Amino acid sequence: MRESERIRQLFIDLLDGDPWLGVNIISTLEGISAEKATARIAPGRNSIWEIVNHMTSWRLNVLKRFEGGVIPSPDHNYILPVETVTEEAWRESIENLKRSQGQWLDYLKTADEEALDSVYPGNSGTYYYHVHGILQHDAYHLGQIVLLAKLV
Repeated sequence: MRESERIRQLFIDLLDGDPWLGVNIISTLEGISAEKATARIAPGRNSIWEIVNHMTSWRLNVLKRFEGGVIPSPDHNYILPVETVTEEAWRESIENLKRSQGQWLDYLKTADEEALDSVYPGNSGTYYYHVHGILQHDAYHLGQIVLLAKLV
């Protein structure tokens, strides 16, 4: 099995499958209402919704890097206020995350295995390092979401 196929399966498991950690992103998010997704445990802390949008934006940023662009990290780190708080808008944020998953899965289907060892020109990390970084980033934020959902 190609390494990109193994990585692809890790993406599938973490988002909507049966990952080793026992909880996946979509099942967790689907149990959260828009009201709960915008709640804060304290002033100045991120909401679940902001974290979901942040995850999606970073997934797309790194994918654009794989397409050849040097994409800087924005000062706001993709943590932006949610403008429209409705159930429909919350569901759309979840769908945006799912669409980013589709883009990653498409990329990984045809990924050049040798290119994964190449160094991204924006920093010293390989593309392989970046793709695993997205998986780690998603798992990290999933943990936050699980905890926040219990606290809000």
